[in-house]
Amino acid sequence: MFCYCNSLIEINLSCLDTENVENMSGMFYDCEKLESINIKKFDTFNVKNMSCMFFNCSNLKELDISNFKTENVIDMGYMFCFCSSLKSLDLSNFDTNKCNNMHGMFNNCLALEKLNISNFNTENVLNMSWMFSNYKSLKNLNLSKFDTSSVIVMNEMFYNCSSLTKLDISNFKTNKLNNMNRIFCGCTSLNSLDISNFNSEKIENMDNIFDGMNKKCKIISNDNNIIIKKLEYFS
Repeated sequence: MFCYCNSLIEINLSCLDTENVENMSGMFYDCEKLESINIKKFDTFNVKNMSCMFFNCSNLKELDISNFKTENVIDMGYMFCFCSSLKSLDLSNFDTNKCNNMHGMFNNCLALEKLNISNFNTENVLNMSWMFSNYKSLKNLNLSKFDTSSVIVMNEMFYNCSSLTKLDISNFKTNKLNNMNRIFCGCTSLNSLDISNFNSEKIENMDNIFDGMNKKCKIISNDNNIIIKKLEYFS
């Protein structure tokens, strides 16, 4: 709708009726100069696709979507990708029960310091590749409540998250996972990493998963996990 309006600085959509809208994909795509947006009254109950909705809204410093209803959204891929000026994002109200795609959802949110996704239900998500990659400000990411039992691809999920010092993925289930290429590559500040719950039997691609990591990072793994072989990088 406002895709490629790359000179737009401010927009007030408080009177826009979105009750019957099912697709908001790319709605503000590449609105790179947008500084302010009022969508507090958006009715998103019927929306199924929010992929790339705020893609490259790189000048947006605040985003209030606390009233969004997302219980019918299936695709959230690249939703906030390249929102490089956002410092905080509260998605505690998001209902993600039906979502199956979170590919690149928060990719390149360079300034992000606070991210609240504490109520995310990820049991149906298939794709988490690039989901949190290229973080330069966020220090702590607690994903202990994530249900990853359906996820097939996690390649570059935390790629180049150089600011992260704490990452809790201790409850990740990887029974169906086949690609985790470069998943932790470039995580230069991590002090410890618990992958003891990882099942690596079906994983076909584990290339460069620890490349560029903090060599003093304590890796917690189980003896039967073949990922442990990759730890030769740290020796």
